Amino acid sequence: MDSKAHWERIYRTKAPDQTSWFEPEATLSLELVRRIAPTHDEAIIDVGAGAATFVDGLLDAGYRRITVLDLSAAALAQARQRLGDRARAVDWREADILHAQLLRRVFDVWHDRAVFHFLTGPADRRRYVAQVRYSLRPGGFALVATFAADGPSRCSGLDVARYSPNGLHAEFGPDFELVASERQTHVTPWGTPQAFTYCLCRFEPHASTREAA
Repeated sequence: MDSKAHWERIYRTKAPDQTSWFEPEATLSLELVRRIAPTHDEAIIDVGAGAATFVDGLLDAGYRRITVLDLSAAALAQARQRLGDRARAVDWREADILHAQLLRRVFDVWHDRAVFHFLTGPADRRRYVAQVRYSLRPGGFALVATFAADGPSRCSGLDVARYSPNGLHAEFGPDFELVASERQTHVTPWGTPQAFTYCLCRFEPHASTREAA
């Protein structure tokens, strides 16, 4: 089963609050975004968003330039239905982030909670980072959350990679300055604690890289 078929099956057979990663409110993500995007005019992309409530919180906070991307049409449909008329204010993208056709240097904030840790192959991780580098403007921020080093080794029937803050930051390289890291203990809907690592990095490409891009 390919990745798209796997996630379509998950979202067609489970309600959002029946998935292990469900949060009623994306409290930590929203707190970190508010630190770095104070004007509400910043362009924000939520990568691998599924049917998560992060977009609800962004809209509630007054952000106006929001893109939600996921490879599952069923997940996006759940989020749109939940938002109702407010869904019209969001740019919805059905795509695999490794192959999505993104515009160059358009986003101020790249948000990913629980996608990067599914990339267990080095080539896929390099491709993901290349997508971040291409679509994030210099001075923009990448906020990425994965399972912590002591977090689960599998999720949704799939193997995952686990990270310390330094290990996660290292995947992105020296052009990403680590601004903040947080540890979160997420509790699943059935009461199981899961340790997450959040890393917030500023993208500051070197002059040589900027000229070559």
